[in-house]
Amino acid sequence: MDARSVNPLDEKFRAVTDRIERACQRSGREKESVTLVAVSKLHPTSAIEQAYALGQRRFGENYAQELRDKARTFEPLADIEWHAIGSLQTNKAKYVSQHAHSFHALDRVELAEELNRRRQGVGLFCYIEVDLADEPKKTGISPGQLGAFLDQLEGFTHLNVIGLMCLPPLGETPETGRPYFRRLKALATEHRLTGLSMGTTFDFEVAIEEGATCVRVGTALFGERK
Repeated sequence: MDARSVNPLDEKFRAVTDRIERACQRSGREKESVTLVAVSKLHPTSAIEQAYALGQRRFGENYAQELRDKARTFEPLADIEWHAIGSLQTNKAKYVSQHAHSFHALDRVELAEELNRRRQGVGLFCYIEVDLADEPKKTGISPGQLGAFLDQLEGFTHLNVIGLMCLPPLGETPETGRPYFRRLKALATEHRLTGLSMGTTFDFEVAIEEGATCVRVGTALFGERK
């Protein structure tokens, strides 16, 4: 029997990749233009093993110490990419700088300084988190601060700023996020950035239609977290 047919995640991964492909078709894009980050936070290593067996190589973690522990567990698998996708305390930057391929929530200079100081080898790929809705409980810089922030980051040789990230306000339907995704793309174009990390299980198809190059999907792949 084909090993893929008994993998408990097979059907879910097929469904998500099909939805990504259809969203790309609707927006006249190649499916290869969208990177799927499987958000494995709070899920056991067995789930990552199952996803890896299906060909998934990019995994997202919200918590720095959990990312560190999982990266150490899977260290023999050199082709896994770990993406730190949650807000980060400066005193935990060492875990991300040591183990992550990409960081999706860069939002202040002191954090950039610490990541840059601790990073060795290939530069850490970074998305700047932008707070488009001015939500007090969310991190991220304001759109008006983006240009100055990019100027401050120019001297950090171990950080590669490749794009922007946003988390729209949660609405009743995925369409709620569309104007925010559209605005983030406009900001990225204005500042000559090509990466757009936007879209979750709730709204990743809308995000793709508006230009997302990286979607962060967890629940649709791994189920609800315990």
